[in-house]
Amino acid sequence: MAVTDFFAGEIVTELLKNLIAISKKSWQFKDSANGLKTSIEEIHPIIREIMYSGVELTAVRQSQLGHLSETLRQGHELAHKILASSRYNIYKNLQYARKMEKIEKAVAKFIQGPLQAHILADVHHIRFETTERFDRLEGSSRRIEQSLGALKIGAGGGAGAGAGAGSSWMEEAVRRVEEEQARMKWESTDLVLGLSFGLKKVKEMVLGSGDDLKVIGICGIGGSGKTTLAKELINDDHVRSYFGERILFLTVSQSPDIDKLKAQILGFIMGNQVLSPNSVLPECNFRFEWRNPRKTLVVLDDVWSLSNLEPLVFNIPGCTTLVVSRFKFQTVVKATYDVELLGEDEALSLFCHSAFGQKSIPRGADKKLVKQIADECKRLPLALKVIGSSLRDQSEMIWANARNRLSRGESIGESHENKLLERMAVSVKWLSPKVRECFLDLGAFPEDKKIPVDVLINMWVETHDVDEIQAFAILNELSDKNLVTLVKDARERDIYSSCYDISVTQHDVLRDLALHLSNSGSVDKRSRLLMPTRETELPREWDRHSDGPFQARIVSIHTGEMAEMDWLDMQFPKAEVLILNFASNQYLLPPFIRNMPKLKALILINYSASNATVRGFSVLSNLANLRSLWLEKVSVPQLSSAFPSKKLRKISLILCKINNSLDQSAFPRLLELTIDHCEDLFVLPCSICDMHLLKNLSITNCHNLWQLPADLSKLKCLQILRLYACPSLRKLPPDICELPCLKYLNISQCVDLRGLPTNMGKLANLEKIDMRECSQIRNLPKSAVALKSLGRVVCDEEISWFWRQVQKALPELHVQVAEQRFDLDWLDE
Repeated sequence: MAVTDFFAGEIVTELLKNLIAISKKSWQFKDSANGLKTSIEEIHPIIREIMYSGVELTAVRQSQLGHLSETLRQGHELAHKILASSRYNIYKNLQYARKMEKIEKAVAKFIQGPLQAHILADVHHIRFETTERFDRLEGSSRRIEQSLGALKIGAGGGAGAGAGAGSSWMEEAVRRVEEEQARMKWESTDLVLGLSFGLKKVKEMVLGSGDDLKVIGICGIGGSGKTTLAKELINDDHVRSYFGERILFLTVSQSPDIDKLKAQILGFIMGNQVLSPNSVLPECNFRFEWRNPRKTLVVLDDVWSLSNLEPLVFNIPGCTTLVVSRFKFQTVVKATYDVELLGEDEALSLFCHSAFGQKSIPRGADKKLVKQIADECKRLPLALKVIGSSLRDQSEMIWANARNRLSRGESIGESHENKLLERMAVSVKWLSPKVRECFLDLGAFPEDKKIPVDVLINMWVETHDVDEIQAFAILNELSDKNLVTLVKDARERDIYSSCYDISVTQHDVLRDLALHLSNSGSVDKRSRLLMPTRETELPREWDRHSDGPFQARIVSIHTGEMAEMDWLDMQFPKAEVLILNFASNQYLLPPFIRNMPKLKALILINYSASNATVRGFSVLSNLANLRSLWLEKVSVPQLSSAFPSKKLRKISLILCKINNSLDQSAFPRLLELTIDHCEDLFVLPCSICDMHLLKNLSITNCHNLWQLPADLSKLKCLQILRLYACPSLRKLPPDICELPCLKYLNISQCVDLRGLPTNMGKLANLEKIDMRECSQIRNLPKSAVALKSLGRVVCDEEISWFWRQVQKALPELHVQVAEQRFDLDWLDE
């Protein structure tokens, strides 16, 4: 195995992971494993730098590094054997420990011996070459001085005139050079500022893989610096030394001439041959039979669609393709770097450069105002440049107005609208009409807040005539196009997984774009009536139009505490979704809800630290078409008296105080009930068993729930039962085994649950069980072998042995041992 093969791939990473696991397994291996791990971490960056330098090593060095590679390969194989070995096989483990110690000493000896000699030799080489180059540079400078002197004397008529003209010419030339250097310095600041980490990561992707056939990507939202990063990459010294002059940069754009681009790429790869677009071109899978293929980098910038990308990617040895796009093309691009936004200090420096021509806030400027406007740009390079430039040399009053308008998601002028919002809008322009409408809906939610996926899915289902699967596909499309960010990778979910722990975030400039596109036209004619930021009262513009009906289908209001006099009397004959975002301990529902006859979804989210008491639920009595209710961080009243609607299908209670509100509830047509993080839920009321059409019951993170109703068997339609993270629950009622339609059972993190029901084999349609971190369950009922439909079990290693015994009777069963995951995502809120 060549040293490049060993260090280029994932073998080193895997070896390091195994060494960490080995050091934890037994004291016999701890010292040797830790020593070998330290040695590899020291030498790994040096070897990779040698690989990327493009310099061919001498035969002696290749031999020494090859020997090192073989030693580490042996360590890699040994690590696998150690981890597979039983801890009770003392004799074999002792042999392994001695071998591990021998490998560790060999690697340490190489670092302390030959490697130090290599470094010393390199220092002497560099010193000699540097001296030689300085000598050549000094001679060149003397020749330039002589040439310039000749120019001075020979320019124009007499000696004096010539000298004056020459001097003028030289001064002008020097001035131009200084201006160009200053311009390049600032442009370089713009280019490199905040991109050093990204440049390092992309270089590793471009240079680090041993596979000659690779397609990698740079991806990010509009204005995030993708093209800038790509141009910095192709000008990097390491990349230049690796590819030489064989780097081709092409802009694809939205309406490319594909045949012309194909001809350019193939002509370049084949040695700068000139091919016409009408030439007969090889297919994409054509392999050139070159014995020594030349390394080539093709950069495709501003790619907008998969159909445009696929014909431009060639399966040719030595050719690396870098795709720069706002979108993710996962079927073609094997590895993608998502461009990160600037840090806070970097963002302020770039903004000041655009606004003041210097990298810091100048004396005399209002520092607080400058920082407020820079913050509104949300660390997006394009926004920082455009907004900073538009405010250059403007009065403080203009700056203050800009701050206020930006905070409301409004344009601050023609430059801002044309250069920033319209440029960002290009991403939305190419969406299908339905996906575009779903994107615009995101402006209904507060900035800098996570949006629960369930809320979005419910809203889109009710307003855009799509089902849940289609709505989730739309969400994934927006994510692939970098228009939203999924906080957790939702692609890992299957049809039974819950969205409760998945949320969506959006860059504030994209939210501003959604608001900008939604707020065109008269306020009473808009299809979305949105409050961009939290206000103490409703917008005056709404009040001026309140004498007539509003045409909005989606209404979003963001306030603090509201009393009856704070609400306007408004008519919403077409409203289908009402989102009430607020932050207070007291809240009155708007009386105009009774004027929303078509309302299908009501979303009430409290962002204050404690639960809010909400009054005015009686106004909901007229909502005959209400289908979905989301209540978050509120004290829930008796629901049955407030909802005469026979169409209510889904209720979600998140971080609420239940207050026994479900005890007498009657929702005969309810299909889904979600209760999450409700601390005062101790006993699940029997009234739930009267919801005969219920298909999905999710009781999650209710840490005080200890008892389920005994007659769950009444839920004949129940398909999904989640009892996730209910640590006080000690047993499941036997009636659970009488649920004929149950397909999915999740009891993960029910740490006090003592066992599964004896007759669980009667669950003939059960397809999946998720029971990770159920440490008190130490065996399975014998009837488990009768679960003929069971296809997947997710569990911990301790219980997996029992399921593997069941697997002998159920050969289609897949037992997945869950990895332990420790994250603090919940602290973000």
